[in-house]
Amino acid sequence: MIDLWFSENYTDDVRLSIKVEPLWSEQTKFQRIDFFKNPTFGTFFTLDGLIMVTEKDEFIYHEMICHPAFAINPGIQRVLIIGGGDGGTAREVARYPTVQQIDQVEIDERVVRLCQQYLPQTASVFANEPRLQLHFVDGVEFIKNAPDGSYDLILVDSTDPIGPGEGLFTLEFYRHCHRALTANGILVNQHESPYYPREAQEMKRAHQKIKATFPIARVYQFFMPTYPSGHWLFGFAAKTLDPVTDFKPERWQQFNLKTRYYNPGVHTAAFALPTYVQEMLTEDA
Repeated sequence: MIDLWFSENYTDDVRLSIKVEPLWSEQTKFQRIDFFKNPTFGTFFTLDGLIMVTEKDEFIYHEMICHPAFAINPGIQRVLIIGGGDGGTAREVARYPTVQQIDQVEIDERVVRLCQQYLPQTASVFANEPRLQLHFVDGVEFIKNAPDGSYDLILVDSTDPIGPGEGLFTLEFYRHCHRALTANGILVNQHESPYYPREAQEMKRAHQKIKATFPIARVYQFFMPTYPSGHWLFGFAAKTLDPVTDFKPERWQQFNLKTRYYNPGVHTAAFALPTYVQEMLTEDA
């Protein structure tokens, strides 16, 4: 019997390799989608050779992209998710009974349909959530046409800034997000990693553009075993709300949500970045 291995190259001399059982492979007009199974990580999928979601650790990413915003502004009612075709981000947002509207924009419908087939752990929300409206269009175009002040929260659950995700890291995109948010609105975006050069460069570029667009622009961290280095970041941006001084742990705890990674202590600590990351965020990209 031949062992099959999937490898993701982090640099020319560093890679992550996982023994796999292939489940599905497909090339869409946007990207290559591969689904695999592994005894440790369960079912997982890759886009253009990069790991997106695994059954074992997806809860970390999806809790951290969603719950901090609700602990800062518990009054969030209208949410826009850009990307996130696996459904995990929508699943976490839908846990809040106070949310009235969830718009999700995913450019590649095949990601959603394949996740519904192979990853119901995250994607079952698409069939079971009446507040959720799926839009299979370009997120850049969608936000351009969004009315002013139409969302309380925008979650940019994107791939890396190459291929279909490239337009979600531009200054123009962030300006439209700013316009589409309410006065107390929050933007959270996938913000890459500070560790390896490729991701660190994109981290700095994204932060500079967000900082030029929003009066409040911060970065927070979480630890994702199957992403390069395991040390990953989200960007937080807002017009009026500070993620630390406006943090409302008591209000958030009243939602009585059971979480596996996020909690009030993690919230505060996530915004305390290592010195080398703080320094990198002040450098020119």
